[in-house]
Amino acid sequence: MTRFEVSDPGYEQRVRDSFSRQGLMGHLGARLVALGPGHVEIRAAYRAELTQQHGYFHAGVSGALADSACGYAAYTLMPKDSSVLTVEYKMNLLAPAQGEELIARGRVVRSGKTLKICAADVYVKKGGEEVHCATMLSTVMCLPGKPDLAG
Repeated sequence: MTRFEVSDPGYEQRVRDSFSRQGLMGHLGARLVALGPGHVEIRAAYRAELTQQHGYFHAGVSGALADSACGYAAYTLMPKDSSVLTVEYKMNLLAPAQGEELIARGRVVRSGKTLKICAADVYVKKGGEEVHCATMLSTVMCLPGKPDLAG
């Protein structure tokens, strides 16, 4: 894993506070379970409300977790007075997300001043094993001087 320098020593609390303000992540029951400079892990437990017609996690849930994992991985490297915004992403679905828990691991691939190129791999935990079910490539923008809205 690439090592990155953080510009804000308090990044961890800033990221956790921002994540807690995301209504969609709360709605999905997503949890931010790990973070460090340039990487984040988000998980969501299986619930029938998160599935599609075959009982798999819906691709939209995989996409939402991967998008947030990329965004928050990038946010760990941003200045204190900034916020984060996804510019674009592309996701490949590799296997049905059938299992007990969805796991998105986001990481920064390249960190520029304004744009961060990120990737996320999404796994589904099934019977103690992790199955790689999706990969995302994302471009994330730093909005300097524009902190998150307090909510």
